[in-house]
Amino acid sequence: MGCGCLEVTAIIIIVILKLVDKVRKLFKIPPLPYLEDTWWGSRDKSEEDTSIKPFTISVPDEVIADLHQRLKNARPLIQPLEGIQQQYGFNTRLLSKIVDFWQTEYNWKERETFLNKFPQFTVSIQGLKLHYIHVQPSNPEGNKVLPLLLLHGWPGSVREFYEIIPLLTTPQPGRNFVFEVIVPSLPGYGFSESAVRPGLGAVQMAVVFKNFMNRLGFEKYYIQGGDWGAVILQNRATLFPKQVLGVHSNVCMVNTLLTNIKVFLYSFYPTLLVKKEHVHKIYPLSSKFAFILLESGYLHLQATKPDTVGKKKHLCLNKTL
Repeated sequence: MGCGCLEVTAIIIIVILKLVDKVRKLFKIPPLPYLEDTWWGSRDKSEEDTSIKPFTISVPDEVIADLHQRLKNARPLIQPLEGIQQQYGFNTRLLSKIVDFWQTEYNWKERETFLNKFPQFTVSIQGLKLHYIHVQPSNPEGNKVLPLLLLHGWPGSVREFYEIIPLLTTPQPGRNFVFEVIVPSLPGYGFSESAVRPGLGAVQMAVVFKNFMNRLGFEKYYIQGGDWGAVILQNRATLFPKQVLGVHSNVCMVNTLLTNIKVFLYSFYPTLLVKKEHVHKIYPLSSKFAFILLESGYLHLQATKPDTVGKKKHLCLNKTL
């Protein structure tokens, strides 16, 4: 009987130790993965031109005329339900105003001139021809020049930075440094090429922009990003920290098992986690999760069936012609 109890106790101890080991592994920081320089483009590697080329935005008149024709021939929009704004998606009354604005008021040539106000270039990285803005301070006035990579997000573009670029590249009172700014269009955005095969996520883009900055001759630099740009720079700083002098993020978050457990446990006494005036930003969790589920339908569709959205838009355009 005594031997049986000892065997049972031994088995229980072994099971507990195994469970503890598994739980410990959940919280263990994993080693950095090895990421290959995947070729994302359609061109053959041996024929790829990796030189830096000046770029100017220039859309032919026939393309603008084609857009106006498509907008003119669009079918009448169905009216939204009574008393509804944007709860079920894009309100067609607002969409009608936007279509009319693009058809009758938007001056593309004027906008094209504005978008070309900064020096722009293209360079091929891992098979992708990337478009970017590169502005150097015209008169550093003896200030230290610091390279800064700016990454936009979705559904943004390099246009996000047009107002701040002059402030960053011009000496400011009380500051002994000025920035040299590099602003790329993310792959598939603006004038940058898209990948021809799946798998180009935020981690892989971190590799792309590491190689991108190396190609431009920068070994160490600062990084700023918002939205997807923030996710990319988070991976960039984690995977290749020795090249990053500093990070500024518009979206700072941690989504580990430990942090999620903490957020849940502190929901019973929120002020142990955050100050009272900030509790409403996190709790109650039920309303926060409900809001995310209600307002992230676009995210789920684009994350799982992006081709459906693209093909549907293409089909609707073709049916109007």
